[in-house]
Amino acid sequence: MKEVAIARVYAQSLLELGDEKKINIADELTKLTEVINKSNDLENVMFLELFTMEEKKVVFGEVAKKLNLSPVTTETVRYLIDEKRIGILPLIIKEVIVMDDERRGFMKGTIEGNGAEIDPAFKAKIEAFLKGKLGRDPHLEYVHNANLSAGYKVTIEDLQLDASLDNQLEQFKQSVLGE
Repeated sequence: MKEVAIARVYAQSLLELGDEKKINIADELTKLTEVINKSNDLENVMFLELFTMEEKKVVFGEVAKKLNLSPVTTETVRYLIDEKRIGILPLIIKEVIVMDDERRGFMKGTIEGNGAEIDPAFKAKIEAFLKGKLGRDPHLEYVHNANLSAGYKVTIEDLQLDASLDNQLEQFKQSVLGE
């Protein structure tokens, strides 16, 4: 929990520095994450204690050059390496992306249903409804849930809309038994 709070402070500072310097930190960190995720060797060098700080900085320097990362991002990662805090980089990146999405008015969530896929028009209808209710632009991903009999569950952050048959039957049962 402490690491999440620390990552949040780094993320906020990075976003503020990026704003001052007119740099899109979220995009840079997304590119860096994609490169690290594609290479097990790079991930090992960056996060395992087998490699020295100098080796990590040299390898990262090459990656930063190829990705054309800004000095703000490059120096932040180097600082994390020097301070032996590179292990929280994934948490920092996650926090930066979440904060950046919030600033842009985006919300990420899921739609659960028992079908293999959802009708795109129906998904768009749900997103439009949520945008009208929440005032932010939701980006929903469909997830197959074999445990649902019929209907859908929509989850965005701490909001859950459950229009599944299972939920409706449970509510009916409670109303009958409760009275």
